Amino acid sequence: MEAALKEVKPLIEEVFTHLHEHPEISWQEVETTKYLQQLLENEGFHVTTFEDSTGLVVTLGTGKHCVALRSDIDALWQEVNGVYQANHSCGHDAHMTMAVGTLLVLKRLGIPKVGRLKVIFQPAEEKGTGALSFVEKGVVDDVDYLYGVHLRPIQELGDGYSTPAILHGSAKMVTGSITGTDTHGARPHLGQNAIEVMAQLVQAIHAIHVDPMVPHSAKMTMFQAGGESANIIPGNAVFSLDIRAQTNEVMEKLMSQVEQKISTVAEMFEVQIDFEIKSEIAAAQVDETAVDIMARAIKETVGEQSLVPPIVTPGGEDFHYYTLKRPAIKATMLGLGCDLSPGLHHPNMTFNHDSILTGIEILARAVNRTFEQLEQRT
Repeated sequence: MEAALKEVKPLIEEVFTHLHEHPEISWQEVETTKYLQQLLENEGFHVTTFEDSTGLVVTLGTGKHCVALRSDIDALWQEVNGVYQANHSCGHDAHMTMAVGTLLVLKRLGIPKVGRLKVIFQPAEEKGTGALSFVEKGVVDDVDYLYGVHLRPIQELGDGYSTPAILHGSAKMVTGSITGTDTHGARPHLGQNAIEVMAQLVQAIHAIHVDPMVPHSAKMTMFQAGGESANIIPGNAVFSLDIRAQTNEVMEKLMSQVEQKISTVAEMFEVQIDFEIKSEIAAAQVDETAVDIMARAIKETVGEQSLVPPIVTPGGEDFHYYTLKRPAIKATMLGLGCDLSPGLHHPNMTFNHDSILTGIEILARAVNRTFEQLEQRT
């Protein structure tokens, strides 16, 4: 393993530099897809691309069993030093590099000897729609085990530490509108005040109670009503909600209550309130066998003292749609401590680049051990 890592290190550094310097936002990862395709085809891998989508899939080996590794490929759009631009402040450039490195290392080790390794370079994780699109394309229909990886901020993991599972929460981003009637400030009885409607809705949502043992929240994140004329009572408004729960079951209950509160407030004020879910993320559903395999790979790579139990995080990841939609898949996501600061999505996020090689070794060991277990069962 060490010799293979040493051999691919110069190329790995080159790959990360290129990907970091050429970020592309969700569903626009055209050049990223082309770069990865050319790089991996030049290395002798079989690459599958899609006419109607960015992203690609690499397959290595043949046989019944399939172990997969997934990397997200999109960047965020944010202000960096006064300029709005695409920016890899969530670490997807590192994730792609680790996926490429794992492929390179395993190929040099002759792994898999029996079975298929599938590496999925998935678009649009930041939109929460990329994994669902690949599920619909049948990308994971033949997958037995699925692994992911994500850099963790210093608030969760110290440099050099790793966890075999990241227990992300569920999230829904909701946008809505209130449709009423504007009226003169002196004649409030002739219309509906959208500001009062929204104030009531905020209080109604705030009063929602679900299982107190499971972290959850629903809150207003945007509200706009009225204009420059202070003597007009606005009947119309737009709003957004951020809804989160640590489990999919609590999210279902929470969302049901939010919908009920919206309906009740609309009826109370005799206005129309429309809303739609603009994006959503499923909570983690990890497999204990996959977690155990990843934990053993971490111990073999960095030692038992650097192994941290699964961590619970309020953030979301569309990786978990693969297991939500295909429950037979055994999956988990490696959390890699790497001195990441000030935090994920910070425009000037930095991390210890040496951790990329550590991540590659952990993932390669996990994939290899998974194939060994699958072979023992056949």
